[in-house]
Amino acid sequence: MKIKVINKSKHPLPEYKTALSAGMDLKANLDMPLLLKPSERKVIPTGLYIEIPPGYEGQIRARSGLALKYGIGCPNSPGTIDADYRGEVGVILINLSKEDFSINDGDRIAQLVIAKHETVIWEEVDKLNDTVRGEGGYGSSGIK
Repeated sequence: MKIKVINKSKHPLPEYKTALSAGMDLKANLDMPLLLKPSERKVIPTGLYIEIPPGYEGQIRARSGLALKYGIGCPNSPGTIDADYRGEVGVILINLSKEDFSINDGDRIAQLVIAKHETVIWEEVDKLNDTVRGEGGYGSSGIK
């Protein structure tokens, strides 16, 4: 799949690190280091502008290493980049740790996954088909 991109960052385009990777690392595009204090959220610019084809979305996901080692995540993960969005791709990061976290220019801050999606046409009805589960939710299927 080809996706049009404008790269206004100082960094190479995102790429897959292995042949079977689903996501590409996004890098921070900063003029100076940025400090993310505990419980603080900020939008981190990437310098990338993309044109996603209709029927697809860009999903912004946390990097597992940042989450495990430093408590850095994406609070709306996965964040969605719609096919009609043409602004700069930004990554919302949150510091869930008790320590300050410094983000430097070029740091890998999140992953971008391009995913197909369906467009729904609602069909209003008076009754839904019955299932064994029924209305059971929130743990109703048991612990084991």
